[in-house]
Amino acid sequence: MTTAYDTKLGLYIAGEWLSGDGRDTRDVLNPATGSGQAALPLANAADLDRALEATQRGFVTWRATPPEKRAAILVRTAQLLRERGDHIARIATLEQGKIQAEAKGEVAFAAALLDFHAAEAQRIYGRVLPRPSGSRSLVLHQPVGPVAAFCAWNFPIMNVVRKIAPAVAAGCTIIIKPSEETAGSAVEVMRCFQDAGLPGDVAQCVFGVPDMVSRHLLASPITRKLSFTGSVPVGKALMKLAADTMMRTTMELGGHGPVLVFDDCDLDKTLDTLVAHKFRNAGQVCVAPTRFHVQDGIYDRFAKGFAERTRTLKIGDGMDAASQMGPMANARRPDAIAELVGDATGHGAKLLAGGDYGGGAGGGGGGFFFQPTVLGDVPLSARAMNEEPFGPLALLSRFGSDEEAIAEANRLPFGLAAYCFTENGRRQNLLGDAIEAGMIAINNVRLSYPDSPFGGVKESGHGSEDGPEGIAAHLVTKAVHIS
Repeated sequence: MTTAYDTKLGLYIAGEWLSGDGRDTRDVLNPATGSGQAALPLANAADLDRALEATQRGFVTWRATPPEKRAAILVRTAQLLRERGDHIARIATLEQGKIQAEAKGEVAFAAALLDFHAAEAQRIYGRVLPRPSGSRSLVLHQPVGPVAAFCAWNFPIMNVVRKIAPAVAAGCTIIIKPSEETAGSAVEVMRCFQDAGLPGDVAQCVFGVPDMVSRHLLASPITRKLSFTGSVPVGKALMKLAADTMMRTTMELGGHGPVLVFDDCDLDKTLDTLVAHKFRNAGQVCVAPTRFHVQDGIYDRFAKGFAERTRTLKIGDGMDAASQMGPMANARRPDAIAELVGDATGHGAKLLAGGDYGGGAGGGGGGFFFQPTVLGDVPLSARAMNEEPFGPLALLSRFGSDEEAIAEANRLPFGLAAYCFTENGRRQNLLGDAIEAGMIAINNVRLSYPDSPFGGVKESGHGSEDGPEGIAAHLVTKAVHIS
């Protein structure tokens, strides 16, 4: 299925759109076909210097802008995002691969984030401490300063809004570097901010060679905060760069989501919920359920039902309304999943569904397709049980006792998301306390809400996005004592 990729790509610096004239470019590919569809201009050092100067200049005026004016711009951006939702969702599918229903849902969630942060911009409160008459002690929360934000390709609409909205609400300026693989979505989101009236010096968008851009922005004394969404190794490297200027950091890194399924769960409902959620966005989700630890008494029925449901999924171009899972986002991912499958089966795992390239009607046209795959009785020695697969791969294993399940959930150094399915209320409370993760879903799979903090613990990062905590991460605390 062929659909034109009709967005004009460029860098957005100091309120201007800059073309590729005289700059290096990179092709943006369609993952359903593997073909190029646009040329993306890449920032050079002079571009980055101009962006830094603009964000420093913009911070002086934006931090003094009344909260209600900041809020009005965010609300208008949300309106434009909804009005242009079909177009923006289409761009996301053409460059990232996810099915249209998921892309449209991403637009809706991004707009809800903007509405939430617009309201929170007007609720940045301090406090007055009790002192003798004639004295005052004030606690103020003020914007930290210019932000450098880097975000991943898996949610190309929402990730951009998740970075910009809380920074702008708090009174910060921001330079954002989205993924070069999904540039069109970011550009369209930036146009919504621009058309809503956000000054060009407040939020800017650059693309480039990631290592060069990150080193340049983080070495500058202008940058006062780093916000990053991506892999654990890259996050650690960026934190080392950020340490040189002691800048604030929010790190939303990878995970390896454990799913604890107990024998008292509603089995059919649990299976219907988990299969759909596992293969959302072709499994390319940091909070994806990945390691399915199932109690002995229901393991065989769970494995059979999971594999049967997986085999019925229709895989194809995300623009095809009949597709239930699209391609992976880039050429690297299918090979990575194939290696993990081969390693796991070599260690004794049982292939229950999928396991190969392609994936139905859409998989034969040269795109980056890999079948939704289920492996049973996967041993802990398999790489996939220890490394984040980040793809359409479900790993099934057995457990006996509650203690065994909790120990396995906490075994890895990751702690982003975890899922539990049980009807026992006492066990639900125990799991909520004992599992080491920043977010836990019990008898459901939703973890993202505009008013709820989103973030992990251990090597999955620190700090939170969304909720009041998302804006608080862009504020510094100041005590003022007056006599």
